[in-house]
Amino acid sequence: MSRTDPPPPQHRRLPVRLRRTFATPETVFSGIAVSPGVAIGPLFGTAEPAPEIARQKIQAADAPAEGARLDAAVAQSRKQLLKLKARLEALPEDSQSEIAPLIEAYLRMLGSSRLIRGAKRRIAEGLLSAESAVLCEAEAIGAVILAQADAAASGEDRAGVQRRADEVTEIARRLVRNLTRAPFQSFTGLPEGAILVCPSLRPADAALLDPSRLAGVATEEGGADGHTAVMLRALGVPAVLGVPGLPAAVRPGHTAVVDGTAGTVTLNPTAATLAAARRGVAAFVRERQRFARLRRLPAETVDGTAVELAANLELPIELPLIQQCGAFGIGLFRTEFLFMNRETVPDEDTQAETYRAVLEAMGGAPVTFRVLDWGGEKEIEALTAAGIVPEITDTNPALGLRGIRLLLRQMDLFETQLAAILRASVAGPTRVMLPMVTTVAEVLAAREAFDRVARRLRRRGERLGEKLPPLGIMIETPGAALSADALALEADFFAIGTNDLTAYTLAVDRGESDVAGLYDPLHPAVLRLVQFSVEAALRMHRPVSVCGEMAGNPRLTALLLGLGLRSFSMNAAAVPRVKQRMRGLRIEECVRFARRVMEQADPQAIAALVDEAGR
Repeated sequence: MSRTDPPPPQHRRLPVRLRRTFATPETVFSGIAVSPGVAIGPLFGTAEPAPEIARQKIQAADAPAEGARLDAAVAQSRKQLLKLKARLEALPEDSQSEIAPLIEAYLRMLGSSRLIRGAKRRIAEGLLSAESAVLCEAEAIGAVILAQADAAASGEDRAGVQRRADEVTEIARRLVRNLTRAPFQSFTGLPEGAILVCPSLRPADAALLDPSRLAGVATEEGGADGHTAVMLRALGVPAVLGVPGLPAAVRPGHTAVVDGTAGTVTLNPTAATLAAARRGVAAFVRERQRFARLRRLPAETVDGTAVELAANLELPIELPLIQQCGAFGIGLFRTEFLFMNRETVPDEDTQAETYRAVLEAMGGAPVTFRVLDWGGEKEIEALTAAGIVPEITDTNPALGLRGIRLLLRQMDLFETQLAAILRASVAGPTRVMLPMVTTVAEVLAAREAFDRVARRLRRRGERLGEKLPPLGIMIETPGAALSADALALEADFFAIGTNDLTAYTLAVDRGESDVAGLYDPLHPAVLRLVQFSVEAALRMHRPVSVCGEMAGNPRLTALLLGLGLRSFSMNAAAVPRVKQRMRGLRIEECVRFARRVMEQADPQAIAALVDEAGR
């Protein structure tokens, strides 16, 4: 049953299915709120039996046979994924768009990927059984990937790293289960209107769920940023993930309440809890209706000042969420995903096809492509294999060869991506953005390459627009912010990346627990750099946007408007709430508020002012 509508009458007439055992007290579990809404229904528990794996050595004479077993498991896994891909037609269109690119990524990893090559090497050289080889190689790859999460400056970057690790784990899991002939998790017998509870739910599992029959989902593992969470949000199913100890406490058939907004799961709810949950269902329906109306309303303040609210895009599976949220295009398209989980660097045609598909999907709304932002903390095997980046990263990757610095040294890589974007740009409004710029010389060198690529494309007969797409820069270091007036002479637009700007300004890595508390985007030094950048752009009549996590925080909308920003890019889920907040503000009041904030020298005083204004 969908939770976007009030419960149908038959659910109110099922006292047996919603009966609680009064001898069992109400128990509330807390987890991670993943997909909003409230669900009420009987519990249905399922689990995946653990495969039996013997991690013993094999005889050298058995290595060919183990290699053949692995090949058979790869073939079987591909067959399963292709069958799943065919079943996607039964899903809502938005959900198909979520899972299809992920299935394609899985299929690529079942080719001659690092995982498969490494497993075969461990069989042949380490004399490991096929399943042991797969597990060892997946663990090694996962450890390398997850080590990058601590170095990632923003939460979104760390979430992307975790998703890449999850993809490797998922393929290894599928291979091992096929090697050991262990059964997969089954949803056979899931009754209509039930709440599914299981230890974990993989994206491919989520694709098998029917949102018209399912009330809600709760799992012991998982988080808000994984592929499964994205899938559940697309399906519109209230969900709470990462709930410790939940499966062990479940009694099938007993009633439960899943609150995907608060992140709680209540077993054996009392009459009062059930009544509150039903009110929550109704309130969520009203909120969804209000946000649906907001989507059609202009993004403007009370006094009529227009504001662009765009969305950030990290993976194509997020496109449906962007289309649903009412965003004004894509303000930050992270292109790194195209280069990951591949043996070779994607060629011009492959990139152009992907960029064109995104532009066409946006239906005329603008898309800002940030060119490859590789840093030492982002492992991209294809770049290492091609000798483009070193296998051993910098001691301090945040201060090393990354962003535009790398691209200007690897001109073939840079020009190939520019050519692909230019070819795709005929499909819709396009902007090109340079990462980690710190000097005017970098902008000049990039523009020279941009123009050179355009001339070459025209000579070979490619159709380009009469005017090239704007070429802008990220402002994400104090050096760029403090030289913003000079950079504005050469860049067509600015995008202020407040995540990196905060980290570099305060010398704080949020991944380091000892100093994470010092990470504060409301620190006066950060705010002054934002203000300086905005003012420099406005003096030169250059468009300027903010695309860090500050942009998606409704609590900070008034301050950012008061500093002169009229363009925001954020996670798609944040767009309706920021629009709602912005439509209740007046620019004159925002300007006065920003002046009060900028007069403060104490971050705590600034936070207090912001909290007071948000009430």
